[in-house]
Amino acid sequence: MEGFILAGGLSSRMGEDKSQLRLGRRTFVEMAATALAASAGRVSVVGSRPGLEAHGLPVVRDLYEGLGALGGLHAALKACRAPWAAVVSCDLPFVTPALFARLDSLRGEDSEAVAPVQADGRPQPLCALYDAAACVGVAEGLLRAGELRPRALLRRVRTRWVAFEELSDLGGSSLFFCNINTPSDYEEAKRGLRTRG
Repeated sequence: MEGFILAGGLSSRMGEDKSQLRLGRRTFVEMAATALAASAGRVSVVGSRPGLEAHGLPVVRDLYEGLGALGGLHAALKACRAPWAAVVSCDLPFVTPALFARLDSLRGEDSEAVAPVQADGRPQPLCALYDAAACVGVAEGLLRAGELRPRALLRRVRTRWVAFEELSDLGGSSLFFCNINTPSDYEEAKRGLRTRG
């Protein structure tokens, strides 16, 4: 498996590059890289914004710029050298090695993707595993058709949906899908980090 951190968003609601934000001493990208590294032999950062090299990871450039998260996901799948890609958005800083190990353990022989379902019932395509060969063509077809929602990819391949109850025993599970999009989200995350020590 190879790991990819999506860091190409415009961060318009945050007002600054989310990939460079820090919780404690680590950037969001460093936190995601640590979570992926236990399951993935190589971890890269994906996007087209300047400065991604500063993260010290291999950089994968978007092949279709300006097409959002599905564009980044497509670039990751196209660049993936391993059979499977573990993909996470950089604005999910509370993912853990145990989460990706659990998702990996739930891959079936006929699975083409493994995607968690959040506690609120929404699927989470930006913290998921993808069979690169099976999914890259589907992603490209969606982009060409103007369908930019990553969830559409999961609906078009054989996805092993992972109910939140299958993850809830893992440490920190209540925060796995806590999406940091705005300054208030960021301040709340920093307060929570201080509270937990």
